Amino acid sequence: MSSNPLLEVKKLKKYFPIKSGILSKTVANVKAVDGIDFTINCGETLGLVGESGCGKSTAGRTILRLLEATEGEVVFEGQNIFNLESEKLRELRKEMQIIFQDPYGSLNPRNTVGDIVGAAYIIHGIARGKEKRQKVLKLLDTVGLREEHIDRYPHEFSGGQRQRISIARALALNPKLVVCDEPLSALDVSIQAQVINLMRDIQQQFNLTYVFISHDLKVVKHISDRVAVMYLGKIVELASKKDMYSSPQHPYTQALLSAIPVPRPGANKNRIILEGDVPSPVDPPDGCRFHTRCWEKINICQEEKPVLKDLGGGHFCACHRR
Repeated sequence: MSSNPLLEVKKLKKYFPIKSGILSKTVANVKAVDGIDFTINCGETLGLVGESGCGKSTAGRTILRLLEATEGEVVFEGQNIFNLESEKLRELRKEMQIIFQDPYGSLNPRNTVGDIVGAAYIIHGIARGKEKRQKVLKLLDTVGLREEHIDRYPHEFSGGQRQRISIARALALNPKLVVCDEPLSALDVSIQAQVINLMRDIQQQFNLTYVFISHDLKVVKHISDRVAVMYLGKIVELASKKDMYSSPQHPYTQALLSAIPVPRPGANKNRIILEGDVPSPVDPPDGCRFHTRCWEKINICQEEKPVLKDLGGGHFCACHRR
């Protein structure tokens, strides 16, 4: 794994306006992503975790400029992608791809596998006809599908096979960065291990860098090099996989990790049950956003926002008590 930063995310914000009235005036904003910072090195996998609604999928799509950012920068190989004109952005699309969560909804049911996987070759003028077909066949073989699958339609495949098609489509232009937006959550548990092993294999084969978005901490532990924990639009902890799972510092991270099932029947586990609901991203709490559910809160937590500070060894935590 190279130490060269491939991607730098700086103070990234994505707000969704709430409009009301005849004139559709903006009355509030859903602060889905509210100022996050991180870097990813070439060949690395960064796991992005948190409860549903914390903003992790929105962050992944904004990084690729599938959603336009409200504020901030995303620097890919030295270029701020938010400043690129449409033609240059189109060229950059070859380097940055996404695997969507739903393998049923992300594939056009009217197109064959050959058309779906090979569409990028047509759009970017890389290959047509027999040459395109040969390239698609090679990709299908890479993801564990056979030659006869190329002329079939998505409805003829299982969920695991459809996700393999999605992976092949993402690989078509030989990208450097792939955002994996909960790619296993729609699959049976028995299939998840096969797909994640495939993703690890192709990462080594194609020298890929992953942003792996998931709420499944067991899966994230298996595939990630570093892990970032999000809560209500903010990153509250960022550390290497080893440090995150052996010595979590933020109370929210501790609660998430305590919820991981133990495979041994009867094993003792100190489960941390969070009280209350996640506050609204329209009107998040003042100070630390987690203080309404935190058992360690002190007065400053309700008044002052904690900064993400380095505790040593690249372990960052946004908590007043750390």
